[in-house]
Amino acid sequence: MRLRCAVLDDYQSVATEIADWSPVAETVEVTAFDRHFADEGALAAALADFDIVVTLRERVPFPASLLARLPRLKLLIASGMRNSVIDYAAAEAHGVTVCGTPSSSTPPVELTWALLLGLARGIVAEHDGLRAGGPWQSTVGADLHGRRLGLLGLGKIGGRVAAVGLAFGMRVSAWSRNLTAERAEEVGVELAPSKEELLADSDFVSVHLALGDRTRGLVGAAELALLKPTAFLVNTSRSAIVDQDALLAALHAGRIAGAGLDVFDVEPLPADHPMRSAPRLLATPHLGYVSRSNYETYYGAAVENIQAFLAGTPLRRLG
Repeated sequence: MRLRCAVLDDYQSVATEIADWSPVAETVEVTAFDRHFADEGALAAALADFDIVVTLRERVPFPASLLARLPRLKLLIASGMRNSVIDYAAAEAHGVTVCGTPSSSTPPVELTWALLLGLARGIVAEHDGLRAGGPWQSTVGADLHGRRLGLLGLGKIGGRVAAVGLAFGMRVSAWSRNLTAERAEEVGVELAPSKEELLADSDFVSVHLALGDRTRGLVGAAELALLKPTAFLVNTSRSAIVDQDALLAALHAGRIAGAGLDVFDVEPLPADHPMRSAPRLLATPHLGYVSRSNYETYYGAAVENIQAFLAGTPLRRLG
């Protein structure tokens, strides 16, 4: 009897086509789910008969309570090499091996700039107006050249976002608690004296920090109040870094020019979620990691992980 492998959140129905699963076809039966399971009970029921699960990024939590309800599960593969929603101790206690995959930082960098440029030039509003027979020009675009781009975080992704900003002729500064002058100089950007000064001085702010105890709620109502009324905020990192209620209030009050979001507290967003109708918001459904090359990497590496696990030599173990 073949082992059963579930692939979660395959919204585009491409998981079994975008990579070559033939190396494990004789030993593993793959089932892809193109819908998200909204609660733990539904997920546990759906996965009860599976030995292997492939999950995308940090979309689906695997707490101890869920792992206890999956007695057949032996291998959990998460795309990327970091996952904060898997209980590794519980996985080990239940005999579940957890593995990761490589992941490229290029797609989220590119999406960050898609959102920033879309906001700056009013792309969606102008497109909608043109297609619907609306006014010929209704917005005045914000310039990038000579304007200040403030980055919260200057790691791998933040550094590449900075390089694009510099290419546009922007003045780029960055801040994080552990950011050094040496790292800022290496990237060619200014080190902001403080988070508050970065926010107050920037025309565009982009978030590129890992989520943790020190970054959760890092940008709240007080921080948003520091932004210029002409400033834009972009977050393609983790939603909890920016207080969502405070951001909604700022958008509705017109205290900032706009925001670009790819991450949300609840995903997928419920149909009646206030973010779906917020003014001055350009939003995408967590597309930061969604690109052909990344999917080829994720699922190709998942096949490698399954092969290695079956051979008794797991690859890229997490936890």
